[in-house]
Amino acid sequence: MELGISMFGDLQIDKATGKFQSAGQRLSEIIEEIKLMDEVGLDYFGMGEHHRPDYAVPTPEIVLAAAATVTKNIKLGSAVSVLSSSDPVKLYQNFAMIDQLSGGRAELMAGRGSFIESFPLFGYNLHDYDALFAEKLDLLLTINNNERVTWQGKFRAALNDQEILPRAVGDKLAIWIAVGGTPASVVRAGQLGLPLMIAIIGGSPAQFQPLFELYKKTYLESGHDPAQFQVGIHSHALFGDNDAELSKAYYPLYAAQMDRVGRSRGWPPYQRTQFDFGKSKHGALFIGEPAAMVDKILHMQELFGLTRFAAHMDIGAPSHSMMMKSIEVYGTKIVPQVRAAIRN
Repeated sequence: MELGISMFGDLQIDKATGKFQSAGQRLSEIIEEIKLMDEVGLDYFGMGEHHRPDYAVPTPEIVLAAAATVTKNIKLGSAVSVLSSSDPVKLYQNFAMIDQLSGGRAELMAGRGSFIESFPLFGYNLHDYDALFAEKLDLLLTINNNERVTWQGKFRAALNDQEILPRAVGDKLAIWIAVGGTPASVVRAGQLGLPLMIAIIGGSPAQFQPLFELYKKTYLESGHDPAQFQVGIHSHALFGDNDAELSKAYYPLYAAQMDRVGRSRGWPPYQRTQFDFGKSKHGALFIGEPAAMVDKILHMQELFGLTRFAAHMDIGAPSHSMMMKSIEVYGTKIVPQVRAAIRN
């Protein structure tokens, strides 16, 4: 099982002024954090795409390209790229360039987008939400499989024997599908034989087990190679040496961010009981000390047959020092024990 980290580039808020941290400062911190991930031996890093004032990264490719120059081994991907409001040609070219820069370490994780700010920003109609994703995924996969492309759709100008360059290393880019729990999206990934990442950020993860079973069943019935089967989860996480101290410092930041997002979605105010349940064995939060986190990650691996676990680590903008500590604990104390347990 691959063990990695994803981020959205959350910006800290100055309590005195209410102003967000500068994007430049946070971007510099993110590069330093990715460099540490590589040094402690993590397998994967993913960067999300958002077009909101509380996030620093509207274009994951820029961060990943910068990270490619300061890392040696870690895979570098999006988490996610909002494919529905992107141009698949340009998206492929950008990630092919990262793949070339990094020596074949780039991945593209495509999603429909749980945040919708990019649709009006780039001139798309939300009524076309599903149709946009289906069409653009078709074009992206066509480009990934063919250097010269002839293609026609509804939302983009047609391509007539158009050469798409540069190509990814080995001519094929690793492309994942990310979903939030919609069965139809899971079935689509299985039918296409694409690796699947499921976001589990609340409630009880066990409730998602039918989706994993549906994906595997669809994948195998569609005739895809069992040896190439890949499935992962993305869950909110932060690690430290002392659970009580970590929770005391992190809960206010986490709750504030959940409330910021929740206000636009009609969620009730976030409660400490939700946080405490999430941290429990049966919850979806991976926040705590190494021993408990090792057990929880291994439990998820056994429950779902995971080939990847992504600890989503900057919800609510913990400080750079908290992030560096969390990455260090993950890479030096949690990951080695998980790997040893899986080998045995």
